[in-house]
Amino acid sequence: MSNTIGNNLPHQSLLSPTVLENQSRRNSSTCIGGNTFFHPQANSLIHRSPISTEFHGNRLTLQKKKLQMGKQRAFSRSIQAVFAAELSSMRTEKFNLDQKIELQVDVGLPTTGSASVVNIQVTNSSDSLLLHWGAIDGRKEYKHNGGNFHVELPKTDSRALNVSVPEDLVQVQAYLRWERKGKQIYTPEKEKEYEAARMELLEEIARGISIQDLRTRLTNKKDTSESKEQVVSGSKSNIPDDLVQIQSYIRWERAGKPNYSPEQQLKEFEEARKELQVELEKGASLDEIRKKITQGDIQTKVSKQLTKRSYFPVERIQRKKRDIMSLLTKFASVPMEEKISSVPEVLSAIQQLSKAKEDHMDGPIMNKKIYKLADKELLVLVAKPSGKTKVYLATDLPEPAVLHWALSMRPGEWTAPPSTALPPDSVSLDKAAETKFTTSSFDNQPDKVQSLEITIEDNNFVGMPFVLLSGGNWIKNGGSDFYVEFNTGSVEVQKMDAGDGRGTSKSLLDNIAELESEAQKSFMHRFNIAADLMEQATNAGELGLAAILVWMRFMATRQLIWNKNYNVKPREISKAQDRLTDLLQNVYKTCPQYREILRMIMSTVGRGGEGDVGQRIRDEILVIQRKNDCKGGMMEEWHQKLHNNTSPDDVVICQALIDYIKSDFDISVYWKTLNDNGITKERLLSYDRAIHSEPNFRRDQKDGLLHDLGNYMRTLKAVHSGADLESAITNCMGYRDQGEGFMVGVQINPVSGLPSGFPELLQYVLAHIEDRNVEALLEGLLEAREELRPLLSQPNDRLKDLIFLDIALDSAVRTAVERGYEELSNASPEKITYFISLVIENLALSVDNNEDLIYCLKGWNQALSMLKSRDDHWAVFAKSVLDRTRLSLASKAESYHHLLQPSAEYLGARLGVDQWAVNMFTEEIIRAGSAASLSSLLNRLDPVLRQTAHLGSWQVISPVEAVGYVIVVDQLLSVQNISYSKPTILVAKSVKGEEEIPDGAVAVLTPDMPDVLSHVSVRARNSKVCFATCFDSNILADIQALEGKLLRLQPTSADVVYSEIKDDELASSTNSTDVSSVPSLTLVKKQFGGRYAISSDEFKNEMVGAKSRNIAHLKGKVPSWVNIPTSVALPFGVFETVLSDNLNEAVAKKLQVLKRELDEGNFSALGEIRNTVLELSAPPQLVKELKETMQSSGMPWPGDEGAQRWEQAWMAIKKVWASKWNERAYFSTRKVKLDHDYLCMAVLVQEIINADYAFVIHTTNPSSGDSSEIYAEVVKGLGETLVGAYPGRALSFICKKNDLNSPQVLGYPSKPIGLFIRRSIIFRSDSNGEDLEGYAGAGLYDSVPMDEEDKVVLDYSSDPLIIDSKFRHSILSSIARAGNAIEDLYGSAQDIEGVAKDGKIYVVQTRPQM
Repeated sequence: MSNTIGNNLPHQSLLSPTVLENQSRRNSSTCIGGNTFFHPQANSLIHRSPISTEFHGNRLTLQKKKLQMGKQRAFSRSIQAVFAAELSSMRTEKFNLDQKIELQVDVGLPTTGSASVVNIQVTNSSDSLLLHWGAIDGRKEYKHNGGNFHVELPKTDSRALNVSVPEDLVQVQAYLRWERKGKQIYTPEKEKEYEAARMELLEEIARGISIQDLRTRLTNKKDTSESKEQVVSGSKSNIPDDLVQIQSYIRWERAGKPNYSPEQQLKEFEEARKELQVELEKGASLDEIRKKITQGDIQTKVSKQLTKRSYFPVERIQRKKRDIMSLLTKFASVPMEEKISSVPEVLSAIQQLSKAKEDHMDGPIMNKKIYKLADKELLVLVAKPSGKTKVYLATDLPEPAVLHWALSMRPGEWTAPPSTALPPDSVSLDKAAETKFTTSSFDNQPDKVQSLEITIEDNNFVGMPFVLLSGGNWIKNGGSDFYVEFNTGSVEVQKMDAGDGRGTSKSLLDNIAELESEAQKSFMHRFNIAADLMEQATNAGELGLAAILVWMRFMATRQLIWNKNYNVKPREISKAQDRLTDLLQNVYKTCPQYREILRMIMSTVGRGGEGDVGQRIRDEILVIQRKNDCKGGMMEEWHQKLHNNTSPDDVVICQALIDYIKSDFDISVYWKTLNDNGITKERLLSYDRAIHSEPNFRRDQKDGLLHDLGNYMRTLKAVHSGADLESAITNCMGYRDQGEGFMVGVQINPVSGLPSGFPELLQYVLAHIEDRNVEALLEGLLEAREELRPLLSQPNDRLKDLIFLDIALDSAVRTAVERGYEELSNASPEKITYFISLVIENLALSVDNNEDLIYCLKGWNQALSMLKSRDDHWAVFAKSVLDRTRLSLASKAESYHHLLQPSAEYLGARLGVDQWAVNMFTEEIIRAGSAASLSSLLNRLDPVLRQTAHLGSWQVISPVEAVGYVIVVDQLLSVQNISYSKPTILVAKSVKGEEEIPDGAVAVLTPDMPDVLSHVSVRARNSKVCFATCFDSNILADIQALEGKLLRLQPTSADVVYSEIKDDELASSTNSTDVSSVPSLTLVKKQFGGRYAISSDEFKNEMVGAKSRNIAHLKGKVPSWVNIPTSVALPFGVFETVLSDNLNEAVAKKLQVLKRELDEGNFSALGEIRNTVLELSAPPQLVKELKETMQSSGMPWPGDEGAQRWEQAWMAIKKVWASKWNERAYFSTRKVKLDHDYLCMAVLVQEIINADYAFVIHTTNPSSGDSSEIYAEVVKGLGETLVGAYPGRALSFICKKNDLNSPQVLGYPSKPIGLFIRRSIIFRSDSNGEDLEGYAGAGLYDSVPMDEEDKVVLDYSSDPLIIDSKFRHSILSSIARAGNAIEDLYGSAQDIEGVAKDGKIYVVQTRPQM
């Protein structure tokens, strides 16, 4: 063949689809390159997909989209070669091949921008022909007059022929254009840039510049086409180029048709040539090689690969529209208490024997094991009497047992025992001995046991390997030899500080601690033991699984020994992992309520395998050493370590070697990768097969090692890194690796039932997994998780592979977000908000009971919509969603701590884990998840929102100037009863809303968000204490750093200015008066008026408190649209009268004793007093009068619904009376020297309005003191979430009294919980000590509904108060008008509580604002 054709590989666009299709029909390729089969029916033209480009570093790389097959059409014995143009006219040449065969070649003339078509027809031939840019029929070769056929192509303007410029030169030119333009990030217009580069080169060719000159100019190198030709032609080889081209195509297809760079393509040609050269050296002829290629018999080392990273272009996937609520996972909460049976545990015969033997054995017990043998047991006890080792064994096997045993000077090895150690009737064998057990019974037990005792005088032996022979069967320990260590040492010392295990599955943790010495032998032992414990863990519920998680996590973080001188085959580790993960998978299927914690366990455990993948760890390292000539040094040491016991460290070591080679053999890179992943030189030396040496490779080994170690990494990750993304994807998509020599092959089939388009979606994810701009990647990762989610709750025998894939995708989101922080440095609020929504979606996909997170996600989507529509409220609304999201994260962290930390502390103490690892356990769990990434994003957006919404860094709740010493506390609740001897500024991390302000406190600063109208806020203002929330963590940290210093706080309505002052300035400060000098208040003790129940018309000062009187005063005096609920009351003195009734004589005596203890300072008596009050019985007259009064007032009588309903009402009444002795109220009255015995409690009875919203109004703005404006807060549901200790903020607004129709929203709600109730009755406290001048007694005592409220997680995205501006304006204006009307009625500022139902306003109580 002439050089014109024979030495150039045809461009893929010239190849017939028949070639590709024919190849795809066979197990291996039959042709490609310049070979095309003729068939009676040939395919239509291949559509050539558009060429796209991307920049990779400082190179431009060409990507070709996957070739798509066209439909077949009848075109008799013809083949077309498409050159990149259309047919405009034809040039025809005919050739006679012999008497019956004619060859006709039609060449279409191109037009500008179109393609040429070469049409080749053979007529009158009954046999199939192969076009080899000539023709071959069997062994007969046709030529044209002794030479090659040659057809001249029509000539046209070079600029019209795209194929006239080599693609690699177009890439270089496009790169130069990109560089000249400042290396801009290209938009989808980049395609035009690529074609513009092509046109520039075509114009130069049209001016007469040759391709060679172009190449020289562009690359400033020798003619690379010449060097390429040398590589392809391979002068050192006798392999024809056409065969190399075919083999390289086969390799390309088997590799999954990846997008190779030009350099990779050249490397592939060389690899293909080497493979054929091997066949040639084996003695095969070229014809035989050609036949082998056709039949796919040439061995190739290429395994199917997944598409590698793609930097440019960053196309985006189209996300499907889904209902966010479809993400909801919600399970009923179950109290986390270990179920402890009251029935005493029945000990088995072996356990009883063990207990008895331990009490009588000489010397300390060094080791104790009880192995499960199906339904039987085997006991091994090791004691150390002076200078000897005694081993006692016992079993309840029914058949006679023989011990086949040896001794070990190195753990695990079999050495024949010395004769002095052999018990009577033992038989010595090669490297072992056999001893029969003797049968006996004890303590009249019906169960017979077999036992024997071995005494070893040589202290050089460290352990004993053994197996049992019983009933003709060999009995092993989970497939391996039993092995007992002699010098384990007692772990009892470590139990001393373990505590009582409260809040844990203590019995399981104790089992784990006792089995740890066995588990630390190897991963195989640990995983098998964990598998054995899974049934107990599952039965123990969430606490049991928490125990397994803590244990596995201590293992994964190297707090426990991975291998203790024990030789285990990698396939055995793999099999043990597989067994454990299968059991975890089964629990995942059957117990969906535990899926979150099961995911956490699986993320600490590798995937495992069927044994084949595990064995490859051992085999493949030998192949790597042999192929790359690196049999000594570090590689041999690593091989020995792998042979002895592989671990997750091997993944890191392999990566370190790859990084070292890629860095051009920079040894510091090797150590950096190791150290960054926790592997130090000391750790390498600590392995049973230590790694002493550093890697030292030759440069000619580079390519081979990179290739082979890259493949080896997949094998390591398949066993150790179930959550590794590429490994997880490969396991789900399936792959096949052929064995080599003694190395076993692996075939993993694809998981069935994957959704349509899912493989392509995963390919997209892998192609962009390292993109610097991560937004499109995050969308792809989340789309993959959303597609995968339904499969995780469906039956599938490969479910665990899907779980591992989902875990890996979750982890990739976190990694991508962390990489994207730089991208967000100067990002717009819209971009940060969008990122937050993506991360919340990811977190919602990962956790159970995610309802609150889902509503947060809906809130962020709404904030984005408001931002895009330029809504003025978007920043204020987004701030409320941000606050709620933070609360949700805090709640999740608290639940993790409650579930996991007690188990970590107990097991950590039992196993001697480093204290820092125990203390940080839950925190590290949280940091490892998406919640930590989300928290960082919130911190980035918070100051932006505050600035945009003009919120500042502070919310001042009580603007009082203060001077005091700084003290930092975790919770205000923990110090509320302390009296500080000097003025104190408390910085409290947590303030819930119901606390008391401690004596001596002049200010409380907190990052928490209590409502402005919460109890603690009201009490701070009444006590003239500065109270403020700080939103800026840096400012708060600065104040905390001044702990012990004297500060002056100067608050305004929106800021707090602070400065350090000297001690001598304290005397002149306004708040330096002794708080303890507050004058005492006087109460007048109320007397029983002879009535158990009264209607609202009878609410007088001597009968009821101000709460009842004020509500009665409003009736008929406020506008008709302000509704007042019907009320009755149990007046003052009823409690004391009921207590003195003969029915309650015993209760009265008990209370007297408890009150004396309280007076003597025993404050624990408060709780007992409250419980005793609940024992009161209702006098019949009370029941009769209350019933009559309620019915005559038009209120429903609970007893009409049955006796049980009355009992509920009576219990609620007693709880109101008992609240006189709650801690908060008791210490508050003590503080102001109020005589607690004189405090009397009436009970206001009202029908509950099942409210849509509840509100509290202060008719003078409490933060600014501005009497011209009303301040109010609104919550969804009942008002207890507003005034009680419920986290989050209410909707807040102000309204000028001279413009009540223009309410101004200050903040949107962030409270996650709303309280709702059926139609019911509420019993409100109404004491004579709540509204005293100078004393804020309101809210100290309880109001109790007859029925329990339902806690509902709130969805504000559908709440009309939030989304309907007209409705919001109407409700808020009505609330403001009601407040103004009531203030006018009383003539003073009022503190008003009420509800809204169906647009109507109800006021349930009012009092003077203090």
